[in-house]
Amino acid sequence: MAEPETVNGAKENKLLWKGVFAVSGIMSTLVIYGLLQEKIMRVPYGLNKEFFKYSLFLVFCNRLTTSAVSAAALLASKKVLDPVAPVYKYCLISVTNILTTTCQYEALKYVSFPVQTLAKCAKMIPVMVWGTLIMQKKYRGFDYLVAFLVTLGCSVFILFPAGDDDISPYNKGRENTVWGVSLMAGYLGFDGFTSTFQDKLFKGYNMEIHNQIFYTTLCSCVLSFTGLILQGHLLLAVDFVSRHRDCLLDIALLSTVATARQFFISYTIRTFGALTFAAIMTTRQLASIMLSCIWFSHPLSWEQCIGSVIVFGSLYAKNLLNNKKSQSQPPPPELPQYEKAEGSS
Repeated sequence: MAEPETVNGAKENKLLWKGVFAVSGIMSTLVIYGLLQEKIMRVPYGLNKEFFKYSLFLVFCNRLTTSAVSAAALLASKKVLDPVAPVYKYCLISVTNILTTTCQYEALKYVSFPVQTLAKCAKMIPVMVWGTLIMQKKYRGFDYLVAFLVTLGCSVFILFPAGDDDISPYNKGRENTVWGVSLMAGYLGFDGFTSTFQDKLFKGYNMEIHNQIFYTTLCSCVLSFTGLILQGHLLLAVDFVSRHRDCLLDIALLSTVATARQFFISYTIRTFGALTFAAIMTTRQLASIMLSCIWFSHPLSWEQCIGSVIVFGSLYAKNLLNNKKSQSQPPPPELPQYEKAEGSS
């Protein structure tokens, strides 16, 4: 009897350390990633107080680093490097992913990071819309209730700022400008499509995570580089970072953290599932808001505090109820195709 107990104890201990590794990796990389975004786009560099304005250059650097690392991972593990799906499907994910990231960086010129981070919680709505249109999914009334409460909390947070102290360096008015909110709406719409179409791609093809990361980021490199050339921003961005070495260091660190973030996310979803990942992401968003408010001195009004409680309370309640439901139900008789492939690899 002692041997089975010892084996079970060893498995639980191993799973615990995997959990510590996943949580610490995601929390640290995503929080650092968010703070670096805000520093690069909103904090001036040099004696002349120049702002870095070339958000597409950040996208290019991030995707170039991630594609190189994912290619190395595929080669090292002797996995398939050839495209599994038609290349245009990778490119479609790449295009919407570039638009997502560009809207995210550009929005930081007009809204603060706490506003942007809390607004990201409202991505449930576009995900539900795209899921209905692309995947023909059906959602429960409770899901719509949570989406409504999250949207309500985000609206309260954006519409009731603490004052005029936290002003965008690119705008003379309040931060919650129409342009800033429009960019965040674009971010949510494109991001919802990207994640939904990725899910469809995984289910339709026997595909490794690294394979999809490599080809989507490679397409993003080509597209973002082409965009920089057409806009005439490539040489301007290179000139800026050559004059401000601290900005170059920030961008290099941002690209490294972005790559690590992508692989930590993939590891967590594969090892613990989407529910655990959702709970970690909710905690990370709360930590990011608190750190940004402390680090960059963003004031919070009492209405914004109430909005934050509504958002995170709704998300945690949803995760808790979904977790209880999954534990009370027997396991499904058959796994989707992409989960079978992962389990057998």
